[in-house]
Amino acid sequence: MARECDICGKKPASGRTIARRGMAKSKGGVGQRVTGKSLRRFLPNIQPVNALVDGKKKKLKVCAKCLKAGKVKKAA
Repeated sequence: MARECDICGKKPASGRTIARRGMAKSKGGVGQRVTGKSLRRFLPNIQPVNALVDGKKKKLKVCAKCLKAGKVKKAA
């Protein structure tokens, strides 16, 4: 299953998680050190929706942001 919104085309994005140790200087410590970086994926919140497309019922994969914005008319 492709994790892509049928309306806006939102897809997974890649990034990193950064592991740190130590107390921040602003909190009285000597500063934080990075102890590791690992790749991760930011997945969009995709929901299956029965929507009206050209007056007909069709199953779409839509992100939650498009649903909240009202870009999709749900089928009854």
